[in-house]
Amino acid sequence: MASTLSSSEEAQLLQTIEMFEVITQSQPSDYQSLEILKEAYSKLGREADVIATSKRIAQAYVQMGQFSSAILEYETILQRCPDDPDVQAALREIEARSKNVAAPPALSSPPPTPPKTRESGTKLLKKNALRANLDDGRQAMYRLYVESKLIAAGDFDLCWTTPDPLAPPQGVIEPFIQVLSDKGIYPVDKSLKLLTDKARVAYLPLDRYDVDLELARAFPADTCRRWCVLPFDRMSKSVLVATANPFNQQAAKELAAATSNRLIWYLASPLDLVNNLRKAFR
Repeated sequence: MASTLSSSEEAQLLQTIEMFEVITQSQPSDYQSLEILKEAYSKLGREADVIATSKRIAQAYVQMGQFSSAILEYETILQRCPDDPDVQAALREIEARSKNVAAPPALSSPPPTPPKTRESGTKLLKKNALRANLDDGRQAMYRLYVESKLIAAGDFDLCWTTPDPLAPPQGVIEPFIQVLSDKGIYPVDKSLKLLTDKARVAYLPLDRYDVDLELARAFPADTCRRWCVLPFDRMSKSVLVATANPFNQQAAKELAAATSNRLIWYLASPLDLVNNLRKAFR
């Protein structure tokens, strides 16, 4: 398979491997990044690395208690290596552990559906309805920064921006964590560490990545600028997206509506996001 790759494609895959090896070493349970790593190895024909990564994926599933997914991953390895002793031992261990796992608690009731806003022909009412139902991550960020006493409520309100969901943005809107840093309230590096830990989203250094700007341009410019989100690469049926606000459900909803591919999210430096978005959407 590797022989069919061009030199530029092979170089891109090697860069992907280097980047995602770093990510998965720091976050070994990030099975989505491991899947990307596995596919890159597969495209290069590195069979031993494919199997090793499959084992890491299965181990990540076990750590999360997703035994069925782990078993499926191990079974794909056995199709290649039927006598692999590590896989056979792991399957026996999963069988023993699954017998000891108590039945999961009943799922809590889903949150009540917000009442539908009455339709109106005026743009103002439509804007208000969109704002009322828009989840741009403000509440989650408020809890993370204000309720944990990292910053004052007044500083949060000063730095948080809620863009008009109907008006085209005038350029790229800088992320909240960059504004916090610019005003000397909370440094970007601390925010990135905080968000990585609390949101469980892997950090990816975009400045070291060969960003696919043409892929970014395939998505709505207004969405990317408004929420400062960047689709930066594609792996098979997945699109990798960088953000500085991993709680922004509105951005996720708008990007998902623009593609049939699965979106995989990564945290990135706000400056790298802004610079790449300005290049993509001049």
